[in-house]
Amino acid sequence: MRKIVFDIETRNIFQDVGSNDPRDLDISVVCLYDYETDAYMSFLQEDFGKLWPILESADLLITFNGDHFDIPLLDKYYPGDLTKIQSLDLLKEVKKSLGFRLKLDSIAQATLGHGKSGHGLEAITWWKNGEIDKIIKYCIDDVKVTKEIYDYAMAHGHLKYKDGQALKDIKLDTSDWEKKNDSALTFTMGF
Repeated sequence: MRKIVFDIETRNIFQDVGSNDPRDLDISVVCLYDYETDAYMSFLQEDFGKLWPILESADLLITFNGDHFDIPLLDKYYPGDLTKIQSLDLLKEVKKSLGFRLKLDSIAQATLGHGKSGHGLEAITWWKNGEIDKIIKYCIDDVKVTKEIYDYAMAHGHLKYKDGQALKDIKLDTSDWEKKNDSALTFTMGF
């Protein structure tokens, strides 16, 4: 099973576009980790032609809030339909277990002992200042944290979070996470 963990940073925020629809935002960078090649990669908008074949060969897209945010936003740029590729949204799994949402940083701090390297709003400032390398580093760091959270959940069947001073488990049923589904994706790129 080819698994891809990915994250997106944007050039703007919802207030800039007067909408809450992720499709109305603009992407600055997409970063990913490919389990098959054990490589981290980044793609600016002009590089998306190199990104599509990687995503099209994936059996599973792993994200944090990706079903709601990253996949619909990236799908706006894609000539096919990325929603046809099997996805696992870790935030959705956490909410299914707990009944409420938690931030990636909170889960990472409690589960891994370290969190994210920054905040998404910083990436907007970096974009405006032309500091693309900072955006890429931050985005890759988010991909690394998401990958570590996924790997931890697969190994232990739970993640952790803090409730006040108490460390609590988020019980997760990971038994079907890597069950391969037949993809209905129509491939748009020549191989």
